Amino acid sequence: MSESPSNSFASCATCDRATDVRALWRKRPRDGFVRFSIWSLTALVTAAWAMGGFSFSNWFSARRLENAKRFISQDAAPQADSVTEWASDLWSRHGAHGLMATLAISVLAIVLAAIWALCLAPLTSRVVMSRDPWVKEGSHPALRFVRQVVRLFCIALRAIPEYVLAFLLLAILGQGAWPAVLALALHNAGILGRLGGETLENLERKPMRALRGLGASRASMLAHGGLALALPRFMLYFFYRFETCVREATVLGMLGVVSLGYWIADARVRMRYDEMVFLIGLSVLLVIAADALSWFARRAVRRM
Repeated sequence: MSESPSNSFASCATCDRATDVRALWRKRPRDGFVRFSIWSLTALVTAAWAMGGFSFSNWFSARRLENAKRFISQDAAPQADSVTEWASDLWSRHGAHGLMATLAISVLAIVLAAIWALCLAPLTSRVVMSRDPWVKEGSHPALRFVRQVVRLFCIALRAIPEYVLAFLLLAILGQGAWPAVLALALHNAGILGRLGGETLENLERKPMRALRGLGASRASMLAHGGLALALPRFMLYFFYRFETCVREATVLGMLGVVSLGYWIADARVRMRYDEMVFLIGLSVLLVIAADALSWFARRAVRRM
């Protein structure tokens, strides 16, 4: 039986499509750096797995399953007849104070970080520190030196983890909330300062050149043009880092700062896992609230 014309046409179309796919595959762009990166990452993960001694074999051993069962059914269960009274007592003793302290630390830290970042951002921007701001590239050697020093300073602040900064500041300032506040503020000032500088570099040049054409000075261009145009983007970064500050303020409590993390570590030492789970739950609720506030704020900023 001979093949029908429609079937023959369909088979030819399929062959042509397959040929086109093979031709496109042969002509695909090939980036040697990307391929090298993929193979290097694969080798790095393999070496890390082999040298780290990681194994899944004992994850579900009888002992670990028994520990998990005991933790859920006994250790983490409230050790009181009335769960409501237990939660109310724990809230009044540690929860309310720890939650408010965590929130206060994070708010003060991000406000200080934003103020410092507004001072650092222009000094890291190539267009601000040029001979003719937002008009011509290239800067005076002194301006270039200042810009590079400030950029390195921001990189250093970003490179040092908040936990390490807080540990060093505790040795200098002693116990209290200020080591945590300053650690978070310094770290986030480096991040916001660098991001703010990049935002200034990516601004639309026409409005800035118009200000320059009217005789505006570098400071006037920055105050009345650059910062005003960059403010919406900077606010997005501000609220994003605020979420991080709320989370990190809890963690820094484990160094001795009286936040939720402090009482979580205290409950762990006393082996009161029910209290520990309750306080962790409060920290989760606080982070969710901060995320929600940040989301609404960023949404409002995008509409500006």
